Amino acid sequence: MSSVQSQQEQLSQSDPSPSPNSCSSFELIDMDAGSLYEPVSPHWFYCKIIDSKETWIPFNSEDSQQLEEAYSSGKGCNGRVVPTDGGRYDVHLGERMRYAVYWDELASEVRRCTWFYKGDKDNKYVPYSESFSQVLEETYMLAVTLDEWKKKLESPNREIIILHNPKLMVHYQPVAGSDDWGSTPTEQGRPRTVKRGVENISVDIHCGEPLQIDHLVFVVHGIGPACDLRFRSIVQCVNDFRSVSLNLLQTHFKKAQENQQIGRVEFLPVNWHSPLHSTGVDVDLQRITLPSINRLRHFTNDTILDVFFYNSPTYCQTIVDTVASEMNRIYTLFLQRNPDFKGGVSIAGHSLGSLILFDILTNQKDSLGDIDSEKDSLNIVMDQGDTPTLEEDLKKLQLSEFFDIFEKEKVDKEALALCTDRDLQEIGIPLGPRKKILNYFSTRKNSMGIKRPAPQPASGANIPKESEFCSSSNTRNGDYLDVGIGQVSVKYPRLIYKPEIFFAFGSPIGMFLTVRGLKRIDPNYRFPTCKGFFNIYHPFDPVAYRIEPMVVPGVEFEPMLIPHHKGRKRMHLELREGLTRMSMDLKNNLLGSLRMAWKSFTRAPYPALQASETPEETEAEPESTSEKPSDVNTEETSVAVKEEVLPINVGMLNGGQRIDYVLQEKPIESFNEESEDTVLLVLKEIYQTQGIFLDQPLQ
Repeated sequence: MSSVQSQQEQLSQSDPSPSPNSCSSFELIDMDAGSLYEPVSPHWFYCKIIDSKETWIPFNSEDSQQLEEAYSSGKGCNGRVVPTDGGRYDVHLGERMRYAVYWDELASEVRRCTWFYKGDKDNKYVPYSESFSQVLEETYMLAVTLDEWKKKLESPNREIIILHNPKLMVHYQPVAGSDDWGSTPTEQGRPRTVKRGVENISVDIHCGEPLQIDHLVFVVHGIGPACDLRFRSIVQCVNDFRSVSLNLLQTHFKKAQENQQIGRVEFLPVNWHSPLHSTGVDVDLQRITLPSINRLRHFTNDTILDVFFYNSPTYCQTIVDTVASEMNRIYTLFLQRNPDFKGGVSIAGHSLGSLILFDILTNQKDSLGDIDSEKDSLNIVMDQGDTPTLEEDLKKLQLSEFFDIFEKEKVDKEALALCTDRDLQEIGIPLGPRKKILNYFSTRKNSMGIKRPAPQPASGANIPKESEFCSSSNTRNGDYLDVGIGQVSVKYPRLIYKPEIFFAFGSPIGMFLTVRGLKRIDPNYRFPTCKGFFNIYHPFDPVAYRIEPMVVPGVEFEPMLIPHHKGRKRMHLELREGLTRMSMDLKNNLLGSLRMAWKSFTRAPYPALQASETPEETEAEPESTSEKPSDVNTEETSVAVKEEVLPINVGMLNGGQRIDYVLQEKPIESFNEESEDTVLLVLKEIYQTQGIFLDQPLQ
């Protein structure tokens, strides 16, 4: 305390006191507060670099309270780690640093904040350092206790703070050049406002997240390091997704929350772009990149080429290994940090990320118990009876000279049944023998029944391999030939869990399957380990494609329209439909009026003729006057009835449910923008698996 008093006495000697007029209106405020000093309530903040600028963000109230309790426990801060933000970040209290748990991110500074000043270019308040905040608090306590104000302090960076009274405290920048001449800093320029306590500054402090986690969702990004047209990272996009989901749970699952049936859904990002581009390929590309239009070429190398990387066996292996290993690593770490978690896991992919997940899912095993269970079952089928060996088969084809190549590559009959033309070419088999071998083993496989039957709804066993769920132009006797779907020849890794649902956002899966030569998806096909599949897209997304027409190629039907999260269609869509109905009604009424007018003009003016024609007219007129409107209405009604009464069978890829879901477009909207409608659909489908439904069904 004496050090504070001496500092104040030293500063007061050179303190040009403010004029009486400038402070007279504040001098009578709270002058009776001499013995009413109350310690300031601290709140914890962390610093983020946003747009190359430091921004201090408050922890939610629960996290701040936990940090304060750990700080005040008296056990010392060194080595203390406090999980925050739903367990996604750890705060190392002694270091005053905040670290991401599940992904790579620059550590951010943490501060116990009590005093703030207004920043330069915006209205956001910046916290003083903890040490100087303590000096300010001690000075404030003396001023309140002794009722002596107009206190003046100098901050470590030679800025001036003056406490005129409890309601007026200001902060002055240091005078330029004062350090060079050693002069004492004085007030200059426009003062900044100083505030004591977080309750006196304008900042949003959230309450926190529910502790209970009901479901875990992994989100895989698409091409490039940015996830949307605002160039946000995958972490930022998933943070928004999570924030929207928390708000929607409060508004649309209120009853379930009040009954403590649900907690929240955790969304975690999966990044594969950084590991791919850390392989050294960027350096190799830079050597061959032309120097002209540098920015465009850099964008191409960093973003668009990811599609070509995925079609390369070398880099495709890196991508699928990274995605699967990251999801497995994060899942294991999540279970370690949440040992009571009993919920399911779903996966979501955006753009190319959805294709990566699709390929991984189609190559999963149908049993998590034994990795080789599928291989063993195939061997059992193939070993029935006196099955000839590979050497005997090659001898029958008069291709015995190639047996040594297969033996060197450790290719047996089972492996050969999975080989493509390109695989055989890479190990040195000429074109003619390749065609003979592929044709022979394709025929043998179909005749021996190696192709397993389609899955039954009651059992998850006997699910066909991905290469058997396609139908192409190369059909024989109505059977599906094992021609593959053009996937890159890589070893697809295995997930250590069974995903409940696969959500594809703005996905080019349909286009890639078509380009690979797949014309149709077998309606009986389903993912070996995943029950649900939703293809969600925006109508203006240039890289999104449908899936259902590949399952039901002969029927034209619209995708499912995703309901608005407020339970209605968007206003401009309602207006458009209303205008359509109005124009139809006007058209029908106008045609009816014209017909009536025409008949009145063409009738004979004689009562006898009019009377004689009346019976005919009474029979014919209703028929004619209602003919056109009834045609229109009947057509519309029949279409509506057809859509409602006759359900469309889109196969078992989503358990018999519809697959394609389209967002209602906004009048002005960016492509692939995460919307509340999308998040609500995801939450609805996830919680339906647990028997929990929306408070009110959306229309």
